[in-house]
Amino acid sequence: QVQLVESGGGLVQPGGSLRLSCAASGNIFKIYAMGWYRQAPGKQRELVATITTGGSTVYADSVKGRFTISRDNAKNTMYLQMNSLKPEDTAVYYCNTMPANSSWGQGTQVTVSS
Repeated sequence: QVQLVESGGGLVQPGGSLRLSCAASGNIFKIYAMGWYRQAPGKQRELVATITTGGSTVYADSVKGRFTISRDNAKNTMYLQMNSLKPEDTAVYYCNTMPANSSWGQGTQVTVSS
């Protein structure tokens, strides 16, 4: 079973930037569409960005124009570049296939606060 490990989260001020990484144990990006998801306290997990096997991208309206999803197949790594961060972006961020399978990683905490 492929394992996914998220990293790159942290504390950032509003308007700041972070880049999240998702390292896969196998070469799955050519097989599955992938997504970045997030879960804020007291809220359901939501899909924020998707990248297809062909490289097409889709974003939730709440992050469109601010977040960019990308991947490096040679490194088996997917990224989420997050710019112009807002307090409402505070959440634990996860990567998974899209649609998501039942195996979730630990996620990486992103906190946007002054």
